[in-house]
Amino acid sequence: MTDLYTEALSTFAALFEEAKRSAEIEPNAMTVATADTSGQPSARTVLLKAFDARGFVFYTHLDSHKGRELRSNPRAALLFLWRSLREAGIQVRIEGHVEQVDDAEADAYFASRPRMSQIGAWASLQSKTLASREEFDARVATTEASFADREVPRPEGWSGLRVVPQRIEFWYGAQFRLHERWCYEVDHDGQWSKRLLFP
Repeated sequence: MTDLYTEALSTFAALFEEAKRSAEIEPNAMTVATADTSGQPSARTVLLKAFDARGFVFYTHLDSHKGRELRSNPRAALLFLWRSLREAGIQVRIEGHVEQVDDAEADAYFASRPRMSQIGAWASLQSKTLASREEFDARVATTEASFADREVPRPEGWSGLRVVPQRIEFWYGAQFRLHERWCYEVDHDGQWSKRLLFP
């Protein structure tokens, strides 16, 4: 890690802690933007589950819409919006390439989830067409019965995806749109730079 990357991660960590102490309902909520091979973008909100020098991790089924897009085009953008922080809110924008976490990391996180969340991961054919809510409720009941009196293992194809940052921007909101924006970027040689952007 370079000093600037360390600085960017430390800044994120401090802001994240500030958001967790604030009025934000879910400070770990983040928008994940992906694109298919034709360039068609899509976005959705997921929850950040871990971050460190290796990147920012969320979990999904790899056959979900985002999972399929990220397999074919492993690049993503993340957006945190903490509206209640400071003068006029803070945004953190992260862009980078995406890699799958290893099985041990995915297993450990899956084991930490509430049991019904584990059941749901087995019962849901994520992003596929569902005929009715009753069908899903029946799948949940059947799955719950099949794992009665034993631990629920992680389903095959359900895993974590790590966004490895290549660009991190901190956007500090201000009145009259006089915002402050700091951008950290890494070049092809792995060297990080920092610059101030016009709002």
